[in-house]
Amino acid sequence: MVGEQCFWGVCFIPLDGSGQKFFGFSEFLAGLALMVLAWTIADVRYRFRVRTAPIPLLGITFSVVTALGVLTLLTDLWRAEQWFVPKGNLLTPGSWQALLGGLFLLTFVTWTWFAFIRPPMYGRHNARRFAQTLYQFILKGSPAELAVIADELARSAAALVRYATDRGRHKNYRIRREKEEKKNPPKVEAYANDLLLLIADRRLCRVVVASSPGTALVIFRAMAETKKYGIQVETFANNILNEAIANKDSFLFHEAEGYQSGLSGYRKPLSQAMFSNHEMVETIGTLLDPDIDGKREWDAAQWKAYCRVVLMTFRSYVEDGYGGHSFVLYRAKSNIEHALFNLYKLNGVANSAWDDDLQARLRVIVRFIKDAVEVLEEKGVPDYLQLRIRDKKGRGLETFYDHIASLIFEVVFAASAVTSPNGLCWWIQYNSVWGELFNFDQLKGKAGAVVKFKVRRLLYNEIADMRRFANFKGAKILGFCLNVMGFTISQDDYDKDTRSLQKAVLAWTTKHYVWLHGYNPRIAEACLVDGVTYDVEHRRLVRTYPAEGLRREPRYVYLDLDPALPGGERETTTS
Repeated sequence: MVGEQCFWGVCFIPLDGSGQKFFGFSEFLAGLALMVLAWTIADVRYRFRVRTAPIPLLGITFSVVTALGVLTLLTDLWRAEQWFVPKGNLLTPGSWQALLGGLFLLTFVTWTWFAFIRPPMYGRHNARRFAQTLYQFILKGSPAELAVIADELARSAAALVRYATDRGRHKNYRIRREKEEKKNPPKVEAYANDLLLLIADRRLCRVVVASSPGTALVIFRAMAETKKYGIQVETFANNILNEAIANKDSFLFHEAEGYQSGLSGYRKPLSQAMFSNHEMVETIGTLLDPDIDGKREWDAAQWKAYCRVVLMTFRSYVEDGYGGHSFVLYRAKSNIEHALFNLYKLNGVANSAWDDDLQARLRVIVRFIKDAVEVLEEKGVPDYLQLRIRDKKGRGLETFYDHIASLIFEVVFAASAVTSPNGLCWWIQYNSVWGELFNFDQLKGKAGAVVKFKVRRLLYNEIADMRRFANFKGAKILGFCLNVMGFTISQDDYDKDTRSLQKAVLAWTTKHYVWLHGYNPRIAEACLVDGVTYDVEHRRLVRTYPAEGLRREPRYVYLDLDPALPGGERETTTS
């Protein structure tokens, strides 16, 4: 065996091949096998965490493991061949093995730290990697993987809101001040903006609603806490709404009533976070906008869920003091009107069940109206409210008292399409609509009185306008009023809030129906529901109550009509 050799003052000795060995190439391979096994069986959650770490963990791990493999292999070769090593105590064979083993352990611990102990969140150091990794998973679109990713996003949701650009309430009007212009925002801010658009993917929103609603909860709570309502969540918020309504197992249906859903029904955590802040809803702008095609397929339960969240936003709007015109609530009112667009399909149906979806939808809308009026009642009628807006150019003076009255008018018009059979017509027009909103002390508070006054004006104006332009809409409204209020003016208290309208409608009908029949018989016929006929010979309307139940013979009620105006000319009327 060759002994010690020295060169230029540095001495070398052969490495002892029989020395202690506790971390060599064989131990490295065994440890590497366990590490590879751990990497292989790790699910998408931990792969996502490793890829989004604030350091390039995959590259570092590969480099360190490769280097350690080469060094341990060379160390074993050096030992087997007993090649020369520097003489001294600075780096002994034991400390060298400990150094290699420590680096190997540190690599594994670092990987474990980011994968299990302290998963990374979105921030300045991993913004690009986070965006690229999330984009790859969403682009792949695997429902099982997206469910995990959606859950992982919950931890970074608040950070995304914090770093994103707040464009303010006037973002929808493209109004930005010069100080707010940022041509080159920081990368962490730019990536946050892009990520908020990226998570609006319909597939991701679907799994957020189905399996990770907490992610949406964190986002909207963070927006409320930071008051950053102008970040780019319009598409995300809209898709969450539509997917939640489409999925009847979503939070919108579970956060219903306390007696149905327990604590979540009383607290309504996600619904409150999303819809109970009118300023946030108004700034986002799309949170109450249902999908145009999707809402045509909604049933009564889905419309009920939608009305419930609209009512939450409306309550916030009223409690905050009617902060200007609310575009989102006005559009929501139009959407709710659309729920009854096909109520006419009940017309002529002989056996329509009480739980028919169309009837159920009608009950949902009427219930929403009553709840909305109750919200107005709790706030009280404002002093500046104009009871009657005569100028057609005064649209800017309209309040939600006018909008609710308009909604009732549209419900009445939808119900007026059901004119037969007689029993169904009465059930829809009176029992489901008129009896729920008028008479018998319905909507009896001050706010309710204002709303009913405005409804009466809308109904009568539509009827009176037929002298200027005879049309089927006015005819349907007239037929509805004649049906629900009757031909005889009652002196009972139960209908005192509609008596003035009844008198006006009967007076108009008495004076103008004969003229209308001569002018356009088809429009005149549209004014009559099943059981009401026009007796041309005696110039009167006849209402027939057939012999049924305890009634042995038919009963007739008449409304005598005035002759047509001389020459058939039209009057000029103002209302």
